[in-house]
Amino acid sequence: MKSDIEIAQSAKMLPVSEIAGRLGILPDELEPYGRYKAKLAESIYSRLADKPDGKLVLVTAINPTPAGEGKTTTTVGLGQAMQKIGKKAIIALREPSLGPVFGIKGGAAGGGYAQVVPMEDINLHFTGDMHAITSANNLLCALLDNHMQQGNSLGIDQRQILVKRCLDMNDRALRNVIVGLGGKVNGVPREDGFMITVASEVMAILCLASDLEDLKKRLGNILVAYTYSNEPVYARDLQAQGAMAALLKDALKPNLVQTLENTPALMHGGPFANIAHGCNSIRATKLALKLADYTITEAGFGSDLGAEKFLDIKCRFAGIAPSAIVLVATMRALKYNGGVPKSQVSEPNVEALKKGLVNLEAHVENMQKYGVPVVVAINRFGTDTDEEIAVLSDFCAKTGCRFALSEVFAKGGEGGVALAKAVIDACEDPANFHTLYDTALPVKAKIETICKEIYGADGVNYSAAAEKMIAEIDKLGCADLPVCMAKTQYSLSDDPAKLGRPKGFTINVKEIRLSAGAGFIVALTGDIMTMPGLPKAPAAFGIDVDADGHISGLF
Repeated sequence: MKSDIEIAQSAKMLPVSEIAGRLGILPDELEPYGRYKAKLAESIYSRLADKPDGKLVLVTAINPTPAGEGKTTTTVGLGQAMQKIGKKAIIALREPSLGPVFGIKGGAAGGGYAQVVPMEDINLHFTGDMHAITSANNLLCALLDNHMQQGNSLGIDQRQILVKRCLDMNDRALRNVIVGLGGKVNGVPREDGFMITVASEVMAILCLASDLEDLKKRLGNILVAYTYSNEPVYARDLQAQGAMAALLKDALKPNLVQTLENTPALMHGGPFANIAHGCNSIRATKLALKLADYTITEAGFGSDLGAEKFLDIKCRFAGIAPSAIVLVATMRALKYNGGVPKSQVSEPNVEALKKGLVNLEAHVENMQKYGVPVVVAINRFGTDTDEEIAVLSDFCAKTGCRFALSEVFAKGGEGGVALAKAVIDACEDPANFHTLYDTALPVKAKIETICKEIYGADGVNYSAAAEKMIAEIDKLGCADLPVCMAKTQYSLSDDPAKLGRPKGFTINVKEIRLSAGAGFIVALTGDIMTMPGLPKAPAAFGIDVDADGHISGLF
């Protein structure tokens, strides 16, 4: 079989204007970036404001192996399959981050015959949104350091600066740095650090903002530091929000591309789900609901991370609700959760599969708590045996969920027809969507609800620093915000080694951060890092470009 990039490069793409025309997008609402990419103008929102919304389908997954389990591939293939059976559908995805592209996980445009194209553009610089977010974030940091250099009239305490610079690359060497060295002319020396762009609050703000004015207001609300007298300093105090919004003006517009089968795709925003809220932008999702009868979107990593945040943060802010939830499972991930090493998950092992089914069981039960029908998608790999498929199929039947084999990686939309039909049926079932907790609850109560109800923890331990920040959040009047948990994706617990469905554990909250601009409280657990590192043999080693500009090695 051809590699992902070879399949993508042989695709017969249509001009983006034709993709837009099929959706009813007017020519003056399209802002092309070449022939196959475009941004959608602000005017489309007002024109479609009174149009009824289509059905919303969320695609999530069980806890993955370190290689990922094809959730994006399933989402893309489902969109293609909807076209096969005559349904008007659109997919709404996040944009890839360069960190994983050159690191270990690869790109985020799907795989096999279920991809979004142009794949190379999407996985590299795309339309420049990531760079705009990086620039806006780092402008705020530059203005802050400049303020201290130019007299520090606000009395900012350089020991209490909360905002960090960012870079869209895995670079562990930048986690902790010293800035301002080299004499007085180079600024005030202080400890600083970088996070990856997709973990920045600016990224979260872009994905949660309703329009440009809301974006500007949220940017101004970023808590950046404290003064020597322990008073909060916000980005608006540095007069930063206007210039930051100017940098983000075009990045705020959703991007339109297409799948290998020329079905439409909106890709916009890219927060990680293990260290941020893990969903594409509200603006893209709400626009997709106006453009098609079915909008298929995904949330990062397992349902304990991305889906929980999609349902408790994004849906709450956007006023939207899914009609169905697709839970992607693979034999190899279940065997991994049953104790099989990653190197052996492709080998037949029915006993390990049965042992790992407790992980799928936990995710099904968790999603059912939100009052939405659940469909289990068995993402089939060529190494899966008939016996393993039978075991998994029997288990799914006992849960009362619809289920279907998905072979979109190998067969494209045709391989997702059974899944598409199951999803359409689920969308017609009665749904009573509700969030997991009331934001009026105290901060600890919200954290403990997530930890006990979704992770299965017995309780939560808080560091002294976390306790102090919770008290500060109460003091600032921000305790009524939802919670964004930062946790390992590999386990329901905060310990990546605890696979399956761990019992008898506590979640360790080491740090609490207030993302006042985004509108949520971040709880960092375990050993989670906001700046990942590269593996010993990063994917970058295999990526190249020839004299004709032909890229190879992307996946």
